[in-house]
Amino acid sequence: MNLIEAIILGVIQGLTEFLPVSSSGHLEIGKVLLNIELEESLSFTVMVHFATVLSTITVFFREIKLIFFDVLKFKWNPSTIYLSKILLSMIPVLIVGMFFQDQVEALFTGNLVFVGIALLATALLLFLTTLIKTEGIKKIPFSDAFIMGIAQALAVIPGLSRSGSTIATGLLLKNKRDDIARFSFLMVLIPIIGAALLKLMKWSESPTTDIELLPLIAGFLAAYISGYLACRWMINIVKRGKLIWFALYCASIGVISIIFG
Repeated sequence: MNLIEAIILGVIQGLTEFLPVSSSGHLEIGKVLLNIELEESLSFTVMVHFATVLSTITVFFREIKLIFFDVLKFKWNPSTIYLSKILLSMIPVLIVGMFFQDQVEALFTGNLVFVGIALLATALLLFLTTLIKTEGIKKIPFSDAFIMGIAQALAVIPGLSRSGSTIATGLLLKNKRDDIARFSFLMVLIPIIGAALLKLMKWSESPTTDIELLPLIAGFLAAYISGYLACRWMINIVKRGKLIWFALYCASIGVISIIFG
């Protein structure tokens, strides 16, 4: 992997991690177009995932800091309740990660037809939020947090957007738009860190890499900067309810993927 390829894949990872267009699906498309096997570059995969985690922490630093210190008070306060909802939302993806990891990894084979179909599913889900009145006043109850967690678990399928699935699910359940965007991005922090640590452990078993240090750093910075911008942009988009354009984009890319696949 050269410097330009690392930057391109870093930008793809950073943008699509937060925009509702499926980061895994776009990375699969990027692998095919650039003829790169990312499974052979676990160090790069770990780096760009940690970059997106860092960009999320940067955007929500005040909220994370408040939750952290409130939880240390060991009282059932709003921050403790919020963290409990996040932990509850993680259960479905934890089950998938523990019992279906091999099956999930088998889906990442560069099959553009499969990715295209999943992108069409993402487009349909986003489109539904424009057809159904989704303006709500709820502050994400525990039941909705768990349902959003199920949506997140299903989004391990390449082409099915994680942020698109969780945000659309939250909107369809008629929760407050401001809360949905924040919850959707915070609920993925621990799973991404966990997945990255698992990849790091796997890499440590045979610590060799086919990528040089400069492309590795470039990919990390590209993922961090693009992820930071995409995260802030997506928060405003959810507030304004402008998801139709992402639905059209996913539908277009999905159709193209199927045709060329």
